[in-house]
Amino acid sequence: MMLDYRQIQALAAVIEEQSFERAAASLHITQSAVSQRLKQLEERLGQALVIRSSPVRATPAGQQVLKHYRQVSLLQKELLREVVDGEDSSFTRLSLGLNADSLSSWFLPALQPLLEQEKILLELKVDDQDQTHHLLRTGEVIGCITASPQAMQGCNCIPLGVMPYRCLVSPSYIRHYLAGKVTAEGLRQAPAVEYNNKDALHCRYLERFYGLAAGDFPRHRVPSPDAFIDLIVRGFGAGMVPDQQSRHFLAKGLVVDLAPGNYLAVPLYWHVWNLKTPLARRLTETLLRGAEKLLEPFSAHPVLTHP
Repeated sequence: MMLDYRQIQALAAVIEEQSFERAAASLHITQSAVSQRLKQLEERLGQALVIRSSPVRATPAGQQVLKHYRQVSLLQKELLREVVDGEDSSFTRLSLGLNADSLSSWFLPALQPLLEQEKILLELKVDDQDQTHHLLRTGEVIGCITASPQAMQGCNCIPLGVMPYRCLVSPSYIRHYLAGKVTAEGLRQAPAVEYNNKDALHCRYLERFYGLAAGDFPRHRVPSPDAFIDLIVRGFGAGMVPDQQSRHFLAKGLVVDLAPGNYLAVPLYWHVWNLKTPLARRLTETLLRGAEKLLEPFSAHPVLTHP
């Protein structure tokens, strides 16, 4: 059974844009044409490929088709470059999944050499480092950075390095909320800062070092790395911040380590489809070189915090 790639392209646009209207605009066709192509593809495969909600979501079958489309698109792009002797000068879109802390610290500096050499458009999908695996599983990205060392079928898993997270507070926080002394009982009443409801690092920190359970403390939820640390600097919460982000704030005395010596070493792994294309290889090589410079080695942290 041959598939019509215009129909698959319509599916990909609907999922990527999360709207039939925006998908039509991106493909330069009418919304009716997008709906018709998607309907024909669903009839061809005999099952629904999208959940027509707001935003639009792919069904499990739709996820598999989307994954296939992304892989074929990348392979086709590489083939055209080789066969047509490099005449294809259009951009290549790379969909990648990563955690917000990597994005706001080491990821873009690490990737910069590739961006300077290749015509690439990034589509970055941000989630917690414990959760980005599902983006690869559903076909939304071709590669992801995650704390899990478990390789998925058809994918390579390559260690990148470690991000040490320490619990940081402003100097005034210890005086105001903890009466000058860090204790488990005091931390039970003191507000923490979490990125979102998937962020489990603070819970793990308090459980490991102070024996507190997940529901034992009040918390802010601030889904922005900049606002996250700003709330800490202003003295309204304690939060887990990676060393790659915190050095400037520590050096200026804006924050202090709540309990020096206590930290969580979060490992990062690069999971990528096993596509043996020149661009996929360069992407991986560039990330590995950057991670070697900007992350800490596994050998420096014997105890790791996996999902």
